[in-house]
Amino acid sequence: MHRILIVEDDLDIATALADDLRLEGYDIDLAHDGHTAAAKAKDPSFHLILLDVMLPGKDGFDVCRDIRKAGLSTPILFLTARSHESEKILGLDLGADDYITKPFSPRELRARIRARLRAAPSPSAAPLRFADVELFESRAEVRRAGVPLDITPLEFKLLLVFLRHRGHVLSRDQLIDLAWGRGTFITERAVDAHIVNLRRKLGNDSITSVRGMGYRFDA
Repeated sequence: MHRILIVEDDLDIATALADDLRLEGYDIDLAHDGHTAAAKAKDPSFHLILLDVMLPGKDGFDVCRDIRKAGLSTPILFLTARSHESEKILGLDLGADDYITKPFSPRELRARIRARLRAAPSPSAAPLRFADVELFESRAEVRRAGVPLDITPLEFKLLLVFLRHRGHVLSRDQLIDLAWGRGTFITERAVDAHIVNLRRKLGNDSITSVRGMGYRFDA
């Protein structure tokens, strides 16, 4: 499943985009200001970033500049109400891959996304890292200090979910939907047991219990 980060400060537009692209089968994350976007976009597991230009805190041009300075080649598609040629040229010169002007057709946006994803190399070959742990999504493998860990497929899915939602509190119901699959029946006690086992194998305190709410991944 391709992961897309949508950076849009208009909540109605962001929600509509997210709903439409989820129906197309994409895994969607959202950011509503420039500083949050710049931090989230450095996650190498994103396959594409939809980036609005006018953002609070830090504009889209600065976010794009930060992403490229960090050495990331994630495709960036600017979304903007600005149509001046000079601004389009600036965005492309900063490292954006495409530029679409609002208002736009959802069909055109989906087509542009498909084109960019076809042209871009998959980031899944690069491991997701924290502490001394590496997760190789394409190989379904986890290594700690270079040594493969003996983890179950479900533990692998749980860890991948946590890595994709760093810093966010996830309820047990959310973890069930994301790791086991929506509609799966499993008790909260069973979820806790799996997380205890995963913590033990990781050998660190990256997964934090948040009383009355769920779990948060802080690494």
